[in-house]
Amino acid sequence: MPIEGKSWIVGRVETPAGLVPLVATRLGMADRLGAIKARLGIQRMHYAVDPGLYAVGSPIAESPVFVSANYKLSFDHLRRELEGINGWIMVIDTKGINVWCAAGKGTFGTDEIVHRIEVTQLSQVVAHRLIIIPQLGAPGVAAHQVKQRSSFRVIYGPVRARDIRDFLDAGMKTSTAMRRVLFNISDRAVLIPMELIQWSPLAIFIAVAVFFLTGLSRNGYSLPGLAGAREACILLIAFLAGGSLVPMFLPWLPGRAFSWKGTFVGLTLAILLVVLGFIPSAQPTGQLETAAWVLLTPAIGAFMAMNFTGASTYTSLSGVKKEMRFAVPTQIVAAVLGFGLWVMARFF
Repeated sequence: MPIEGKSWIVGRVETPAGLVPLVATRLGMADRLGAIKARLGIQRMHYAVDPGLYAVGSPIAESPVFVSANYKLSFDHLRRELEGINGWIMVIDTKGINVWCAAGKGTFGTDEIVHRIEVTQLSQVVAHRLIIIPQLGAPGVAAHQVKQRSSFRVIYGPVRARDIRDFLDAGMKTSTAMRRVLFNISDRAVLIPMELIQWSPLAIFIAVAVFFLTGLSRNGYSLPGLAGAREACILLIAFLAGGSLVPMFLPWLPGRAFSWKGTFVGLTLAILLVVLGFIPSAQPTGQLETAAWVLLTPAIGAFMAMNFTGASTYTSLSGVKKEMRFAVPTQIVAAVLGFGLWVMARFF
């Protein structure tokens, strides 16, 4: 049962299976602040709702049943769009993962849906035998097995929660637009902060190490000053470029593999920095450093780009595994060679 004291639980609805929590359809300040924290990756894996059955509006036995992941951001999107609608929300245990990602990982799946129907005693709460599942959850659900094992028929709803009202008005039928995943620039941009914040501690640690290592030379060691700051900035710029430019310009970057898209961004960045004089290219020392960054920035860009595969509708699990088999070793080799050349440049 849900934990008491949640601000978004505003009452109880009596059913033959017991009391069901009634949830608000308007998001409060705590919900909005929680969403911001989740977008920034702060306690992201703990932003979850207790699995179970919830009510919105004034539902009756004939009211529709909507299935949701227990990632609170997904749950909040759904209940907000159900304002003015009387219905039930069956939240399944996806381990705090959103619908699309959970379907790919198997946590938004047939077994959990059947289990949750049994646990919530849904057949006693509603008179019909229909459950509405978001279309992005379809890869993890075998509708015929749900029907055989629970007697409930699966209806796939729209991709976006904001289309639910039109979906219901159309007799639970989805239009072509409702089934289309756009994943436009705004959808991609909203995911950037979480990826950057997730890897920022490592990036900052390496940047600080690069700053101090810049002071190495064949004459010994001295504090690097501006030279060290420049080297640290190059690394951080490569980190930011791979983590932000790749998602922003994803459809227009060459290649299908995310690692190649990140490599392209990193290589373009290295060439641009050389042309602008940010990376010194004169004399043998500068040539070694140029070669080092030409290897390092694409490796960093590819690494950051590949982290976005789990948040994109452009990829499949098998495709990601196939890409990793050649991309990860390539990134490691490029990074090791690049770092080796960079250290050599200090002593040349």
